[in-house]
Amino acid sequence: MCLIAIAWKVHPRYPLVLIANRDELHARPTAAAGPDPDALHVYGGRDLVQGGSWLQAARHGRLAAVTNVRCGTAPEVAPRSRGWLVRDFVRAEESAVSHVRDLLPRADEYGRFNLLAWDGDDLAFASNHPEPMHAPVSPGVHAMSNGAFDAPWPKSTLATRALEGWLGGLSHRVDPFADHACLAPLFGALADAAPAPDAALPDTGVGRDLERALSPPFVAGAEYGTRCSSVILVEGSRLLFAERRFGPGGAPLGESVAELMLAGAST
Repeated sequence: MCLIAIAWKVHPRYPLVLIANRDELHARPTAAAGPDPDALHVYGGRDLVQGGSWLQAARHGRLAAVTNVRCGTAPEVAPRSRGWLVRDFVRAEESAVSHVRDLLPRADEYGRFNLLAWDGDDLAFASNHPEPMHAPVSPGVHAMSNGAFDAPWPKSTLATRALEGWLGGLSHRVDPFADHACLAPLFGALADAAPAPDAALPDTGVGRDLERALSPPFVAGAEYGTRCSSVILVEGSRLLFAERRFGPGGAPLGESVAELMLAGAST
């Protein structure tokens, strides 16, 4: 993942809403969102190179998502893939706060990461850059990209505004679990490929041209770009997981929508 926006305990009907884009090399083998063959109660995409994931949910009321942290152009050298942070959490049983706390002593073993973990009751954040840390996520609308949590990057601001606007305009008569068309504004915001103005670009050590190319929510590159867009909603004991997939240049490759019945999640 390279962009995640979340609404946590903002809406009375949907305590958790998450929208996200995953940016990656188009050549990297990936499995589309679906049940994990090794754990059928787990649902989400899978990295077929290292075996982890960027976004998964589990039927016992858990969800995790991860992004990398951009810091220059030098390749990372770490013994563990950050995708296993997602894989391990959704299969676990301990609370999100305990899990991210217990992760700290070995956080440096993973590539640079930002991690969100939800256990049905609480939402927690962890990172290992610039140093290992963890914290509960406070109620509100937040964004996480390739920098600090809630850093005001242009793509993060666009995503949080879109999420706030969608929730604010959602009619109580509309059921996104039945009417998937109402998710279109969220997917539309994730599809925004307009680069940010140079004056608003962050400085992550990759140079102005690359910062500009990576600045929009949707990166439509030929070799590297947005591979999928995801929308997740939690309401009571059910979770909606919608995904749209893309190839080089942003070419659509398919989409899927699944509803998971959750055991253990609370409102």
